[in-house]
Amino acid sequence: MSIEIANESGVDVDTDAILDVARHTLTETGVSPLAELSVLLVDTAYMTDLNHRWMGGDGPTDVLAFPLDEASFDHGPGDNGGEPTMLGDIVLCPEVAGRQAASAGHSTADEVALLTVHGTLHLLGYDHAEPEEEREMFGLQDRLLRSWRLARTG
Repeated sequence: MSIEIANESGVDVDTDAILDVARHTLTETGVSPLAELSVLLVDTAYMTDLNHRWMGGDGPTDVLAFPLDEASFDHGPGDNGGEPTMLGDIVLCPEVAGRQAASAGHSTADEVALLTVHGTLHLLGYDHAEPEEEREMFGLQDRLLRSWRLARTG
């Protein structure tokens, strides 16, 4: 599985943890090992621009996911076409994550891990617009974060 990460945020973050939690999420959801994913960390000014341009939002947001065409999406190990599948891009804003972490009473690293899982699930087609979708997505998100933390602590 190929995961590219670029930190253009100006904030020091644990990119190894981001790569690890993204890989864990993809593996645990049965995504092909040939899948490719891009993670970009940006500052609040750039995230504000992206949020306005793509979501019609005001101000910066914490995470945006830009999935590629789902028609070409490899849904798991049953598809052994041999070709890498680009899932899409996740854009994270560590500054927003830091503010949210302080409000929630946990570390910025924990918030960034949560947002990485959240963005990855969006790339895999999960959404939380409807109550049932939200329960499914957030339940899976919580299970993936728990299993990732357990795997890291041994």
